[in-house]
Amino acid sequence: MNKVVFDIETAGEDFDALDPVSQNLLETRFRKWAKDEKDIAEAKQQLSFYAETAQIVAIGMMNPDTQKGVVYYQGSEPQAFAEQNIQYVPCACEKDVLVHFWDDAQRYDEFITFNGRGFDIPMLMVRSAVNSIRPSKNLMANRYLDKQFTNCRHVDLFDQLSFYGARYGNMLGLHFWARVFGIPSPKQGELTGDKVTEYFRANRGLDIAKYCIQDVFATAALYEKWNQFLRFS
Repeated sequence: MNKVVFDIETAGEDFDALDPVSQNLLETRFRKWAKDEKDIAEAKQQLSFYAETAQIVAIGMMNPDTQKGVVYYQGSEPQAFAEQNIQYVPCACEKDVLVHFWDDAQRYDEFITFNGRGFDIPMLMVRSAVNSIRPSKNLMANRYLDKQFTNCRHVDLFDQLSFYGARYGNMLGLHFWARVFGIPSPKQGELTGDKVTEYFRANRGLDIAKYCIQDVFATAALYEKWNQFLRFS
């Protein structure tokens, strides 16, 4: 079975650049749960979490068996280059990043993510439609592994390690799971997920790409632990 671990990075729109109706709708939503003005200001900086107000700026992919991979990212580098078995491929826009991903996806039977069902895949599907791209695989077909198609299985480690939500209340993020299994955490560097938009606006696409692939490395290592000790289907 051909496997691929992948992760995406997204950048949000500038709240102040949105049309007045969109600003009002978002601010009304934020005020429903915000404790104070600081919470509202922070929410306005987190538009990268919504497919309607974000774009995909990088997708990292790696075959966990060969340890070879690629990152497609929005960047201004003149050409692709390789570094430690990873190809870095700059793209002109979000649509180019997505076209590359779905072209590659056709070669794989098993897709491995951390919280992919809750974030990465819905974002990929919607942003692809926005860019008039039809996904080559339906990675949201079924949540449960034993009910999925053999040529399109999605192993969401967030789901698997929480046993499909049975222990959701205790579920922490990728950093903590990396920590508990002795895997180097990708969340301890200068760049973290909440800074991706800032880096993107500063034209630091390559830095985002390198951060993205670190998430892929950690997810791949976590997958090997799960696959060896907890997989039953």
